[in-house]
Amino acid sequence: MKKLLIAIITLLFIATSSEIIAQNDPVILTVAGENITKSEFLNVYQKNNINGEALDQKSLKEYMDLYINFRLKVKEAEDLGLDTLKAFKDELAGYRKQLAQPYLIDDKMNEALLKEAYNRKKSDIRASHILIKVDRNASPQDTLAAYKKAMSLRKRALKGEDFGLLAAEYSDDLSARDRDAEGRKFTGNRGDLGYFTVFDMVYPFESGAYNTPEGEISMPVRSDFGYHLIKVVDRKPALGRVQVAHILLKVPENATAADSALVEQKAKDLYNRIINGEDFARLAEQNSDDKSTANKGGVLPWFGANKMIPEFIKSVSAIKNLNEVAPPFSSFYGWHIVKLLDRKEIGTYEDNINELKQSLTRSDRAKKSEEALVNRIKQEYKFSESPKNLAAINKIVTDTIFAAGWKVPANVKLNKTLFTIGRRSYSQLDFANYLEKNQRRQSKQNIEAYVQDKLNTYINTSLIEYEDSMLESKYPDFKALVKEYRDGILLFELTDQKVWSKAVKDTAGLEAFYEQNKYNYMWGERLDATIYSLDTINQELSTRLRKAIKTGITDTEILEQFNTDSTTLLTIERHKFSSGDNAMIDSIEWQTGLSPEILDEGRVHMILVHKLLAPEPRLLNEARGIITADYQNYLEKEWIKELRRKYDFDVKEEVLSSIK
Repeated sequence: MKKLLIAIITLLFIATSSEIIAQNDPVILTVAGENITKSEFLNVYQKNNINGEALDQKSLKEYMDLYINFRLKVKEAEDLGLDTLKAFKDELAGYRKQLAQPYLIDDKMNEALLKEAYNRKKSDIRASHILIKVDRNASPQDTLAAYKKAMSLRKRALKGEDFGLLAAEYSDDLSARDRDAEGRKFTGNRGDLGYFTVFDMVYPFESGAYNTPEGEISMPVRSDFGYHLIKVVDRKPALGRVQVAHILLKVPENATAADSALVEQKAKDLYNRIINGEDFARLAEQNSDDKSTANKGGVLPWFGANKMIPEFIKSVSAIKNLNEVAPPFSSFYGWHIVKLLDRKEIGTYEDNINELKQSLTRSDRAKKSEEALVNRIKQEYKFSESPKNLAAINKIVTDTIFAAGWKVPANVKLNKTLFTIGRRSYSQLDFANYLEKNQRRQSKQNIEAYVQDKLNTYINTSLIEYEDSMLESKYPDFKALVKEYRDGILLFELTDQKVWSKAVKDTAGLEAFYEQNKYNYMWGERLDATIYSLDTINQELSTRLRKAIKTGITDTEILEQFNTDSTTLLTIERHKFSSGDNAMIDSIEWQTGLSPEILDEGRVHMILVHKLLAPEPRLLNEARGIITADYQNYLEKEWIKELRRKYDFDVKEEVLSSIK
């Protein structure tokens, strides 16, 4: 909410600045020693002229008056030191970080990645893999050994050995083989990952799968987990998202062939009954072994290709029409009958763009965009590196860094340059301090590989930070936008102190303001009246109620006559009513006494008018909202008068008049 208010405030007053003042651009306004040029003021005016109204002297002068007030408030905030407070600096830094993000991406790479992702989203892939683990910072020798092992297994698979059996025996993905865990037996998947689509896998694996033709085996694909061999089993048009109903018939454990045949036959019989018109939901309720969905007619939550077993996805994908039922099929779980209830196609690129952008920022493929940005920054600022000077770091880093206990030695000289960005050099000591600050507990690795990996990260971080530091000088629009937020935050904080919060907290001031202006908050003519409502049109009860009212007994006594602990026949409400507050009040004569009966939707109403109230001021609590708002306006006007007395300002009337 605060960010929105700041944006609204600044929209009213801030201009897009330019670093270069054009020739013949005279000063149009001076505020507390600050000069504002004619072009700068026009930029302000035109930016806020959202209705495109024609320029005229009257509107220019009115806007000039508002702009002077704005500049005076910002000047006051600066003189009070609000721009030096830590809270202000932190808040502005947070907004600046958000504003800088669009400048710290590579637009071309991002667009390419988004289109690539959409094109991949149009297909679902079923693949199997063999994983040979190797740490991302492993030594060259260990990395080469893992690669050779992957290539050896690939050759064996290409010569005809069963890929699934190779996965079960050699893959470091434990799900590939049969295993016992927590007292249960798990059947291995033989490397079969089922169906998946874009963003379901790490980016290198996804790319390896999508770039491998159906039925073929990829070259070893490197990810942070190690090397993958990927065999693409199937490639089909995207399922999108679907909702289905299903009937599951489980095959008993240790079932004989005859037992399995009986379950299969039951599935076929149920399918035929459905095809012949029997209700799917009822049959699911009566027969499905999936008890969590049986009582819902077998309806499953919406899902995509990566959420179900391959047999299920393949069957659902073959259904062409809504409400169509696929023939029975079997899986590890038993026999299935599936009915397609609804489907959401993936849609156009434009339909997906927002979701793709969100997924992209969370995906490891965002590194490609960062790499493109880093390469551009390197070229722009003539990045240079001195790899030989890294040797000194390798000598002083020990295995304690993997226990987060390493310290930069105090007696080692580390003043040589590791790399340079623009005019800034980064020394060995800078990097050593970075290593110490960013160490964490982890398994031991090859020291040189670890240090090189951290250096690469440090270089990339430094390049982006350097570019970030240059944004104001490179992009005048960005500089102006940051200034908008700066001035907006200052204006918000000071206005809150002087006007908004003060009006709420200053009860004495508010009461004094009310006393001076209470005749501005008048009630019109009102009725002091009581409405009696009977929840029946029974004539006998209506007559009893009228008599009770006329006797003058209290409303509490009347309620006791008509209501019991278990029934409420009568309700009573007494208020001071203005015209328009209540339709029944508006429908009667505004005079004292008991009104005729009013029938309304099976109820009887009677209105007793106690008296007609003359216009009078509202009490403070009766109009606190509008009175507080007016008090805020009053405080702001008085504050502006004070600022105009405190600070000098001068409008160059001849320059203002020259604007056509």
